[in-house]
Amino acid sequence: QMSGLDLAKKVENRKTPSDMKSDITMILTNKKGKTRTSKTRSISKDGGKKQIIWFLAPADDKGVAFLKIEHSDKDDEMRMWLPAFKKIRRISSKKKSDSFMGSDMSYEDMTNRELNDYTYEILGEEEIAGKSCWILKSAPKDDVTKTYSYHKDWIDKADLVPIKEESYDKLDKLLKQKSFCYQTLNGYVTPIEIVVENVQKNHSTKLTFENVKLNLGVSDDLFHQKNLKRIPKN
Repeated sequence: QMSGLDLAKKVENRKTPSDMKSDITMILTNKKGKTRTSKTRSISKDGGKKQIIWFLAPADDKGVAFLKIEHSDKDDEMRMWLPAFKKIRRISSKKKSDSFMGSDMSYEDMTNRELNDYTYEILGEEEIAGKSCWILKSAPKDDVTKTYSYHKDWIDKADLVPIKEESYDKLDKLLKQKSFCYQTLNGYVTPIEIVVENVQKNHSTKLTFENVKLNLGVSDDLFHQKNLKRIPKN
């Protein structure tokens, strides 16, 4: 009998590339159906624990950049370069529930969940889009301050990736739904589309991944705030 923690460990330990570079199109849709599209370049390493994102379009966002370095033994480092203000802004742990660039993802949503900060329970099994899934509930431990009371993830039994996720607010009401589509590239399962919907605000964010490249030998030196100001030329 597999425990929830066993499953969470399996998901965490699945085979992932050492680094990943991609162009991401982000489409925000508000409750009136109006959309806003951004183009970004993302480079990440160590399972996304280090990441830098540059905004390439639209013109009023061009040059904005985000740096994230996650730590297991202290607060994560997050910084935004805001060229209009010529200022690098540090995002404190108290601001992790804030929206990232007006999207339906908070800064917390953009970080990995530390395995030991949660309790886990397998709620059952379900088939989604032809894929057999375990339903895994993860709830933050008492000493961890988080935006959510718990998450439910539908974990694909074959690839050990989430197909769908529901996140519940502090009143145990559904706050966000996420759906994930993947491709297999060089033997790795990588995302090609993520849709995040804030069901309480009737607002959604769609991320589409293109030009994905893996295992490029990205140096740790890239993840430094001085590189936030250096928009990639190609």
